[in-house]
Amino acid sequence: RTVDSRGSREMSEKLRVIVLGSLGQTPFAGIAWQLLHYLEGFRRLGHDVYYIEDTGAWPYDPEQDAVTGDCGYSVRYLARVMDWYGMGDRWSYRDTSDHSFGLSESQVSRLVEGADVLVNMPGGTVLRAEHRRVPVRIYLETDPVEPQILVAQGDQFMMDVLTAHTHFFTYGENLGAPDCGVPLSTISYRPTRPPVVLDWWSPAAGDGASSETERFTTVASWRQSGKDVEWNGEKHSWSKHHEFLKFIDLPRRIRQPLELALAAVDPDSTRLLTSHGWRVVDALALSKDLSTYRRYVRGSSGEFTVAKDQYFRTRSGWFSDRSATYLAAGKPVITRDTAFGRFVPTGDGLFAFSTIDEILAAFDAIQGDYGRHSRAARAIAADYFDAEKVVTKMLSDAGV
Repeated sequence: RTVDSRGSREMSEKLRVIVLGSLGQTPFAGIAWQLLHYLEGFRRLGHDVYYIEDTGAWPYDPEQDAVTGDCGYSVRYLARVMDWYGMGDRWSYRDTSDHSFGLSESQVSRLVEGADVLVNMPGGTVLRAEHRRVPVRIYLETDPVEPQILVAQGDQFMMDVLTAHTHFFTYGENLGAPDCGVPLSTISYRPTRPPVVLDWWSPAAGDGASSETERFTTVASWRQSGKDVEWNGEKHSWSKHHEFLKFIDLPRRIRQPLELALAAVDPDSTRLLTSHGWRVVDALALSKDLSTYRRYVRGSSGEFTVAKDQYFRTRSGWFSDRSATYLAAGKPVITRDTAFGRFVPTGDGLFAFSTIDEILAAFDAIQGDYGRHSRAARAIAADYFDAEKVVTKMLSDAGV
């Protein structure tokens, strides 16, 4: 590596990239796939990639259905995922008592000391002194809106977390646009979007080939609390159940069965949904295993989902990493309009809606020529969400 007269760095072709994440904290397949798409994107570009988890947070244990100080489930889950992926010797998990699993603490220290790029995903790790010695420190924000509002409200902790980094990326591709209600500060965000490894999601024998008349699905948490924010006198909600309830009569107005794989759903809500024609299945059961989750997506006809109020009411431009996998599997997606259509084409294979009439029109279009919309969905994934393209642009925008 060299340094020119302006202090910018030229990196050798092969970079050591360390991804910081929270998979052990939230050991679910959706989180795992999101992480693996980044790891594989960097790896396919020829870089030397490691995963390190050091958030200081207690993990969730699905077997106990509780947040716990016992990291046993998380460590076993991480080991299983990384062995499946072929990175069994390239990960480390540090628990709340500072015990390290996988790579040792000394091995991690040496890796960080020689790293070229640190990717803090999804911004959940508070960087320590050793992290700050890595020359390129990327804050990768998958959930915009709340961090920007916290900074605008003068939250010093959030500001300190951010300013420990050198570059800032967000799934909120519309941030800074005149119609975007997300407040900006001195932090200069660059837009990015969720990557997907296309060949991982190609339809496979046994997944259950779908047609336009079979079920549209999604995977979600029904009720979530703790991340609502207020801005300009308005409350911006985090929980998806508010948004699904706005369209609760949808199953009675279309031919396609609609199925929700839900976590954090109570019996009363399940009865309410099924009484209006929704199918409801257990999201935890299919989220414990990578292959089961993938078969669920690839065995669907498409995805119908909503977006959180924070994302669409502010016109953030956010797009879901889960929806990107549906597209990669050739499954048309109908999802809430967050202004992402300014950056990704809609109308063939991907539909953005704000009203019930727009939802009905999207289902009619897909029903009219499912094959065309399936091919269009796959093409959108290839053109706009391909992992190598996404991470190449990220590294380029970060100057490496």
